[in-house]
Amino acid sequence: MKRIVLIVLLALVVASCGDDGLLSGLGDRSQVIVHGDASTTTTTVEAIRVDTPLGSVRASDVVWYNDELAEQGAGTIGEVTAAVWRRGDGVTSVIQASRNEIAVSLPGVQFPEHLPDAVGWVTSQLVFDVASGTLGRDNSAQFGLWYLEPYSADGGRTALFRVRPATSSDTIGPIRPEATTEGLNLSWVAESFHYQVVCPVELVEDYCWQMAESAMPLSLLLPEE
Repeated sequence: MKRIVLIVLLALVVASCGDDGLLSGLGDRSQVIVHGDASTTTTTVEAIRVDTPLGSVRASDVVWYNDELAEQGAGTIGEVTAAVWRRGDGVTSVIQASRNEIAVSLPGVQFPEHLPDAVGWVTSQLVFDVASGTLGRDNSAQFGLWYLEPYSADGGRTALFRVRPATSSDTIGPIRPEATTEGLNLSWVAESFHYQVVCPVELVEDYCWQMAESAMPLSLLLPEE
């Protein structure tokens, strides 16, 4: 009887070690617990997205169309702003200005660090109240983001970035999205300015959010001297 019981026990152990046995896969399950599921990539993707945005180009690496303007204004805030105004014709409110002139005229103003990778050029303008020759309250500066050389052909602009002074009714808070028939608009308030990114419907919305979330002081994106 003892030998019969022993034989039965040995048979059960052998069966358990087979492909379909009770113990099969035990090592595999332990490996999953220790090493993690090889198909899980969420954490890695998120880390890449935060540290090095995919599909983007740094704003300081594209061509700023107005950086080569002759006789750029220098001096105090008022002197630089007045010099840009004199560059215009006294009738047009939107006047071409370099990024340095805008950074001086609007101290602390921000601009997206990361732009869609198709962008190769940025145009920049200060916007004035024509009657007074001072910066506009509804729109003080704007930037065009271009995938074709600016003004060389119809179209070619992929997004628009606008800045105005914040008012008492503006509240610092999260980025607010607004879907329109023409695309996605994102707006937010940071310190003393109200910002808006205007994205056409053709632009993937992730690019629009990436621009808004990467805004940083324009003074840190100026060309190196």
